[in-house]
Amino acid sequence: MLIRLLRERLVPYRRWLAVVVGLQFVSVLAMLYLPSLNAEIIDDGVATGDTAMIWRLGGEMLAISVAQICASIGAAWFGARAAAAFGRDLRRDLFHRIGGYSTREVQQFGAPSLITRTTNDVQQVQMIVVMGSLIAASAPIMMIGGVIMALREDAGLGWILAVVVPVLLLSVGFLVTRMIPGFRSMQARIDEVNRVLREQITGIRVVRAFVREPYENERFAVANRDLTGDAVRAGRWQATMFPMVMLVVNVASVAVIWFGGHRVDDGAVGVGALTAFLSYLMQILMSVMMATFMLMQVPRAAVCADRIAEVLATDTSVVRPAQPRLPDPALRGHLDLDDVVFTYPGAADPVLDGVSLRVRPGQTVAVIGSTGAGKSTLVNLVPRLFDATSGTVAVAGVPVDALDEESLWAELGLVPQRAYLFTGTIRTNLQYGKADATEDEMWDALAISQARDFVEALPQGLDAPVAQGGTNFSGGQRQRLAIARAVVRRPGLYLFDDSFSALDLATDARLRAALRPVTAQAGVVVVAQRVSTIRDADEIVVLEHGRVVGRGRHEELLAACGTYAEIVDSQLSAEEVA
Repeated sequence: MLIRLLRERLVPYRRWLAVVVGLQFVSVLAMLYLPSLNAEIIDDGVATGDTAMIWRLGGEMLAISVAQICASIGAAWFGARAAAAFGRDLRRDLFHRIGGYSTREVQQFGAPSLITRTTNDVQQVQMIVVMGSLIAASAPIMMIGGVIMALREDAGLGWILAVVVPVLLLSVGFLVTRMIPGFRSMQARIDEVNRVLREQITGIRVVRAFVREPYENERFAVANRDLTGDAVRAGRWQATMFPMVMLVVNVASVAVIWFGGHRVDDGAVGVGALTAFLSYLMQILMSVMMATFMLMQVPRAAVCADRIAEVLATDTSVVRPAQPRLPDPALRGHLDLDDVVFTYPGAADPVLDGVSLRVRPGQTVAVIGSTGAGKSTLVNLVPRLFDATSGTVAVAGVPVDALDEESLWAELGLVPQRAYLFTGTIRTNLQYGKADATEDEMWDALAISQARDFVEALPQGLDAPVAQGGTNFSGGQRQRLAIARAVVRRPGLYLFDDSFSALDLATDARLRAALRPVTAQAGVVVVAQRVSTIRDADEIVVLEHGRVVGRGRHEELLAACGTYAEIVDSQLSAEEVA
C-alpha cells in the first residue's frame, strides 16, 4: 500500500524528483571517481615523484569535490521541497475526505485516530519521500558502481564483496520483517493514548468533580505503558540494525587490509589501488547502510500508509446525488418525514421506526421523549448527518438525498445538542451562520438569543475571544451564542436539538418569545426534555423506543397520552402545567 500511495500521490512532483535523481546521479559519480584519482596520485604521482601530476590530479579532485557538494545540496533542497508539498497535499486530501464523512464514518474511525492519521501518519510517509528521493536513487548506483570500480582496482579481492554484500542484505531483511508488526501495533497504541488524553482534557471538570484523578491517571498510565512496551520491542529490533551493519563493515575492512596487505607485499597490487579498493568497499557498505537507514523507517511508514489509504478509500455513507435538485422556493420552511426508519449498522432494533411528521412555515413542532427515544437522531436526519434506512425526509418539497448539499444546509439553522463554539471571536462564530452578516444583524441575533447583555458587557464586544469549544463561557452562554449563530442566517427551517436545556426558565421564556416574530415565516423543530419549553408548540410529537406514541397539543396529550403525562408528572404537577 505504501508503494501504491506514493506512486499515485507523487505524480505532480515528478519533475522535482527527476531533478533530485539527476543531481544524486552526478553526486554519486563524483564520489566513485575520487578514490580512483587518489590511487593514481599515490601509485603514479607520489611513487615517481611527478609533482606536476600530483597538482593536476589534485586540482581535478578539488573541482570534482565542489561539484559533488553542489549536487548534494541541490538534491537535498529539491527533495525536501517535493516531500513538503506531498505532505501538504496529502493532509489536504485527508481533511477534505474526513470533512465529507457522515457521523457514522467519524464514529467508525474515532476522532483521535483521524487526527493521528492526518498528522503523525502523514509525517511518517513524508519522511520516506525525503529519504527515498535522496537515498533510493543514490544507494543502488553507489553499490553497483562501487563494485565495478573496486573490481577494476583489484579483482583478486572481489570474493570479499561476494561474501559481505549478501550477508548484509539478508541480515537487514530479517530485521525489517520483525519490525513491521511492532510498528503496526505501535500506531494503534498511539491512537489509544490520544483517545484517553483527549477524553481526560475535555472532561477535566467532571474528573475533578468526582475526584477521579487517581483512576484517570491509572488509565492513562496503562495506555502509556502499552505504547512504551510496543515502542521498546520495535526499538530493540531497530537498534540492533546499526550495530549489526557496523560489525559487517568492520569485519570486511579488516579482511581487505589483511588479504590486501599480503597482495601488496607480493607486488600484485599497489598501495594506492588497495586504498581505493578499501574506499570503494566503504562506499558499497555505506550505500547498504543508507538503504538500511531508509528501510528502518519503511515498516512504520508502511503501517501509516495503510491507515491513510483506509481513510481515503472509505466513502461516506451520505452519497451526493448524481443530479442534485434545488429546493422549491414556494415550499421554503416545509419539512416532511414519511414513515422514516433508521437503524445503525449491526444493530438489532431500529432507533426510529415509522416516524412521520409535518412542519410548515410559522409552525412549531416539538419532539419529546425519554432518553434514547431517538429525538436527536431524528433531527440529525434532516441535515443528512445520517441517511434514513427507509422512508423519506424532505425539505422544501425535495427529499434531502436528492437536494444539492449546499442548498440544503442553506435552508437550515441547526443548533446542536452540544453547543460548540470555534476558536476565534464572537464575531467569527456568528459569521459561521452568515459569512457576510453586518454588525446590526449580529447584534439583532444576539438580542433575540438573549446574549446581547453579556456580550455588550465584555470589553471587546463582538471581538471578544472564544476559546476552543467556547470553554471560556458558561453552558448557558454557549447555548445562547449557538442560537444566535443560527438566527443570524434567517433560515427557512430551525432545528433546536435540546438547545434550551442550560437556560433558566425566565431566560428560556424570553428567548422563545423573541423567536416568535423571527420564525413567523419559518418552520421550527424543537427537541426538548423540559415540558415548559414546548408546552406552547403547535404540535408535540411523543417518541418512545423510536416510535410515535402520541401527537397533539399539550392539553390533548395530557389527557390522551400516558407517556407524555408521565413526563409531565416527573417535572411538574398536572395542575401547574394545565
